[in-house]
Amino acid sequence: MGIEVVRGLSRLLVPVACPGCGAAEVPLCLTCVAPLLGGPRRVEADAPRLDRLDAPGPMPVWATAVYVGPLRDVVVAWKDRGRADLDARLGAAARQAGRRLAGILGAAAGNLPTDGPTGPVPGPTGGPGPARPARSSRRGPAPSMVAVVPAPSTRAALRARGRDPVRVLAVAFARGLELGGVPARVTPVLRQVRSRDQVGLGSRARGGRLDTIRRRRRVPLRGLAHVLVDDVLTSGATLAAAENELIRAGIPVLGGYVLAATPAPRRPRGP
Repeated sequence: MGIEVVRGLSRLLVPVACPGCGAAEVPLCLTCVAPLLGGPRRVEADAPRLDRLDAPGPMPVWATAVYVGPLRDVVVAWKDRGRADLDARLGAAARQAGRRLAGILGAAAGNLPTDGPTGPVPGPTGGPGPARPARSSRRGPAPSMVAVVPAPSTRAALRARGRDPVRVLAVAFARGLELGGVPARVTPVLRQVRSRDQVGLGSRARGGRLDTIRRRRRVPLRGLAHVLVDDVLTSGATLAAAENELIRAGIPVLGGYVLAATPAPRRPRGP
């Protein structure tokens, strides 16, 4: 019996409800989907683990929404509670982000030098982003295509979920880039090398995990500028590990996109 048939039968027994608010007979209500309708914004300043010691600033990362309230319940249900019926709705947010960022990322990819330092990556409103040093010393023409790299999940997580939600976002984001005029393709070049997932780890434990991601040796990477995609940005450890692995291979990384990002921690008020 196919998985779609099983899901259809389960819905007859357990009616579909919005995972954000519990509204019956609605996969995702208008109120809970509203945070995903806005444009992407820069969030790397709120992720301390993205800040590298060998660079003037963290790589640019954009997020569609804030990972709080009902949206958090929506994402958890989508990832870990079998709500694959939300793929289209969450993928639409990633596709819209890719389309809006196409000009920025396409220009950054086209402006990569053949050898030497890169310039600043533009911000979402056209202003300059943080200056970043060379991420590669390539020789030859600048990339004509952007490679969209999904952050890898552990094998255990993939088995438990029976699917790869992050790849759904990566495919949608790449489609958005193409709609914005930038050739793109999903390139799953990274893999997890440890079985333990990051769920439940604190920021200190996450920050020491730069060795948990490796690239697949047989996948060609040269001639492409890369954009990383993940579902949620917390400390930034996963994207930092992914960026670190690509940089070690001499591959340019333009930035990252996540569906949602946790809010910046509140700073204590002075006396």
